[in-house]
Amino acid sequence: MTPEDKAAELAQLERTWARPKGWRYFSDVNNSTVGLWYIGTAFAFMLFAGALALIIRLQLAVPENTLVSAETYNQMFTLHGTVMMFLFAVPIFEAVAILILPAMLGARDLPFPRLSAFGFWCFLIGGVFVSSSIFFGQAPDAGWFMYPPLSTEQSGIGADIWLLGLSFIEVASIAAAVELIVGVLKCRAPGMHINLTPLYGWYVLIVGAMILFAFPPLIAGDLLFELERLLDWPFFDVTRGGDPILWQHLFWIFGHPEVYIIFLPAIALLAMIVPTFAQRPIAGYSWIVLAALGTGFLSFGLWVHHMFTTGLPSISLGFFSAASESVAIPTGIQLFAFIATVMLGRVIRSVPMLYCVGALATFIVGGLTGVMVAVAPFDFQAHDTYFIVAHLHYTLIGGMLFPVLAGVRYYYPFAIGKTLSHRLGVWSFWLMFLGFNTAFLPMHLTGLLGMPRRVFTYQREMGWDWLNLVSTIGAFVFAAGFLVFAYDCLRPKRRQPHAPRNSWNAGTLEWAMPVPQPSYALRSIPTVNSRYPLWDDEAFITDLDEGRGLLADAREGKRETLVTSVLDARPVQILRVGTPTWLPMIAAFGLGAVFIFSTYKLWLPTAAGGLVFIVALLRWLWTGTAVIPEKPSKDAGGGLTLPLYVSGVRSTGWWAMFITMTGDLTAFLSLIFGYFFFWTVHPQFPPDGIDGPGWMWPAIAAVAAILAWGCTLAARLLNSAGRVPLARLALVLGFTAAAAAAGALVAGPLSTGLDPTRHAYPAIVWALVLWVVLHLGAGMLMQGYCLARSLCAKMTPQHDAELWNVTLYWHFSGFAALLTAMVIGGFPLLT
Repeated sequence: MTPEDKAAELAQLERTWARPKGWRYFSDVNNSTVGLWYIGTAFAFMLFAGALALIIRLQLAVPENTLVSAETYNQMFTLHGTVMMFLFAVPIFEAVAILILPAMLGARDLPFPRLSAFGFWCFLIGGVFVSSSIFFGQAPDAGWFMYPPLSTEQSGIGADIWLLGLSFIEVASIAAAVELIVGVLKCRAPGMHINLTPLYGWYVLIVGAMILFAFPPLIAGDLLFELERLLDWPFFDVTRGGDPILWQHLFWIFGHPEVYIIFLPAIALLAMIVPTFAQRPIAGYSWIVLAALGTGFLSFGLWVHHMFTTGLPSISLGFFSAASESVAIPTGIQLFAFIATVMLGRVIRSVPMLYCVGALATFIVGGLTGVMVAVAPFDFQAHDTYFIVAHLHYTLIGGMLFPVLAGVRYYYPFAIGKTLSHRLGVWSFWLMFLGFNTAFLPMHLTGLLGMPRRVFTYQREMGWDWLNLVSTIGAFVFAAGFLVFAYDCLRPKRRQPHAPRNSWNAGTLEWAMPVPQPSYALRSIPTVNSRYPLWDDEAFITDLDEGRGLLADAREGKRETLVTSVLDARPVQILRVGTPTWLPMIAAFGLGAVFIFSTYKLWLPTAAGGLVFIVALLRWLWTGTAVIPEKPSKDAGGGLTLPLYVSGVRSTGWWAMFITMTGDLTAFLSLIFGYFFFWTVHPQFPPDGIDGPGWMWPAIAAVAAILAWGCTLAARLLNSAGRVPLARLALVLGFTAAAAAAGALVAGPLSTGLDPTRHAYPAIVWALVLWVVLHLGAGMLMQGYCLARSLCAKMTPQHDAELWNVTLYWHFSGFAALLTAMVIGGFPLLT
């Protein structure tokens, strides 16, 4: 190829991946753009929550202070915790991953860039909605746990804003998790088999899976919570058979893994930074992966240690206490691996390493106090005191904030193309480190002296005044350090030269990126045979820049990236990814309208928002997914020809559906858990005098659901065999059977007069019915969509990815319908 040909090839790549200009910039979906939006927005929410924290500290600085009213104080501490946890700690992980993961894996973009953009807009809209409530005096004020009955019986709409606003934001979290998991599994560079995956990729994979299993129980809890507030279904009302402990279980099944969802990605950043500045590969790669897997697994068995004071049996206290302490083992393995890497290498002193050392020191203190509160007798004394506040902040600041700030400083040249000030970096670190310890170390003593958390003020004779004053001074020093950090990141740098390429002499793939970063990412997609290709192959960057890798061109003018096999990263497809469009933003605004207007019980605008969302989503799917290419395959370079369209388990869409439905199934099983929880706490369940839905209608619903499920599967098989008319007939029959299943499921409790406001039993039965009917409705919509695609020749026997995905949906939803029918119709016969 002549130099002119290469120049033309590069120019075509630049045109194809060019970012939209002017106001259309906000229609961009590229990971490098959306990732920066995400990070900037998450830090903006963090600054807002930090400002609330400073006001809280001013209020507590002296006894009997009247700076803010008790009502405002309650809203502030609730919103501080909520924003920090839901709008910063979790989203910042997804934001950073969206920005750096494609380059780290050798991909041009993530497989569903429009999904990333949709997630971002959901996050922004939901975050602004929740945060702005305090300016109207309507913010939630029952603490970020929202324990009933305080929150369920609270007047006003604060609790509704919390429930519906955060449920909307959870959509963004799950969307990003699906995107990132599929990205790690299916978009690694050729040759990057599973044990060559960068440690950051492993952590993203583990944390993404944890989100899928941790967030759905909270979504199920939010559903029950809102049904109680909106329709008076008494899930948590003890006078009508409900139990507030059910909320605590659902919340902490989410809440405790969330700590590790926050912690593990931050540790992942350390796993990338420490080897670079030790100038050697990470020590104990396999041990770190196993330890991270162990931490993720164990984190789901610890939720009850937040409930030690609820009157649990002694055997439960012993079991969960031991389980809580056992998580220190895999955590310790990861920290010792970092220390070993530093000891075996030749450490280069830098500001990112300063933050890493500060993070390890701070987190270890938080971990040690965590072991203390895992011991039930100690927890009885320290529960709900400032000791817990101190423990929580040592864990989160050390385990998340300092590593994230280290990551920002480390990846700033990669993302922005400029370097940060060394002097300002050192100043910001020491101000934050000293300020943080001045603020939170005394809180251990404040808590042991008996100061409960969330108190509005206190009397002078309690002896807590000087400790609180020191904490307040420390909080402002910490804030000053963060402002120095923010100034360094945001100060104008137009006259500053670009950072050198691979400015830290790192060994991992993302540092092969040119500076400034082009929108198409790498010039060509390399074959990777090492965990640190930039250290192990001196010609690696030169080969990339010469276009000697795969997919060096975009001659059809389409945005393309490679899809590889899950384990050995063998190329299987050239995937055409989404281009800039307003549809993700419109869909997010439509869905946001549903959540926001329903908070105020404005049902007409709610329905209009739902319609906008559905229309935008259908257009997005119709025009942008499973598009039949103009040719079956394409030369990817290096003599390799790959298909442009695949279906089933080889396609990224199938994996996205599988992962999404795994999370959906978790939410459904959380509702089933609720049903059996009530069975365990009531001596008679179903209660005397309340008839269940009977067995006949649930049995009919089960048969119809199996028929709908079978018809969808038959449609796929018939379509693949080329019997298209029969496949269409099967879809129609499946649609009809699904409608019959939904009708029969509703007829059961309706025919026996089950009143969901009377007792928790009929309420949980109706909640299960409602869940399944909504899923049957979504399944019918999908069947109709496939039928329309088939009639319009957009789905053929050779191009049937949609039908594979819809069939997979029905595997899960059919199972849920069958299980629901068995539980509500069959279980009462056994008791």
